[in-house]
Amino acid sequence: MENLELLIDLHKHSDRQGPGSDSATERAITLASLDESQRLRIADLGCGTGASTLCLANKLNAEVIAVDFVPEFIEILQRNVEASGLSQRVHPQVRSMDDLEFANNELDVIWSEGAIYNIGFERGINDWRPFLKPKGVLAVSEITWLTDRRPDEIQSYWHAQYPEIDTASSKIRLLEEAGYSPLGYFTLPEHCWLDNYYHPLQRRFDEFLDRHSGSDDAQALVEAEIQEIKVFKEFKAYFSYGFYIASKLA
Repeated sequence: MENLELLIDLHKHSDRQGPGSDSATERAITLASLDESQRLRIADLGCGTGASTLCLANKLNAEVIAVDFVPEFIEILQRNVEASGLSQRVHPQVRSMDDLEFANNELDVIWSEGAIYNIGFERGINDWRPFLKPKGVLAVSEITWLTDRRPDEIQSYWHAQYPEIDTASSKIRLLEEAGYSPLGYFTLPEHCWLDNYYHPLQRRFDEFLDRHSGSDDAQALVEAEIQEIKVFKEFKAYFSYGFYIASKLA
């Protein structure tokens, strides 16, 4: 089994494929000043199994196009959408976020929680901008340094994992240079990482290893996840996800 397939199998059984919470999604909605009564057209890019998608659909009077390149995630989202009675307003799509088919000025909102790193923050905010209407809202969460200086160990770890990690001030400057006006910013609290992401994932490690007969590749993936959890617990003062909310300048 390819490593990507193993990664999908490990994560598809979780409610979230990254740190987050409904309360964080709702806080971003508030900072974006989205009108809960206005009919909005929203694209949720890198939606995973749809935690943010369902929150958006339940909180707003919106049509949500939920996009992810992993068919298994979209299948689970589709089942959850049907069970929630949201089939008329949520439209899952299997598609890569670097191969979107929206028209220019089509969307009121582009949402992406913990997923823009797949194509990179700078590329994402520039490539997606044409799809937004003038004054349309971009809301993305992105791994972010919380301090200007940090220990070499954590600097090296994240530089290897995601070289675009940077401070909030640098990310906000990129938004401004790309033609957005910042509306708000906050960092995800610890419970978004531990209670909503890492702890549920840890509870599935043994079952995952059993499914794959403890193969070397499966064991290596679990060990990498364990290392990531250890890094977060030891260095959480230096990094988190930052939630960036901005509007497209006309």
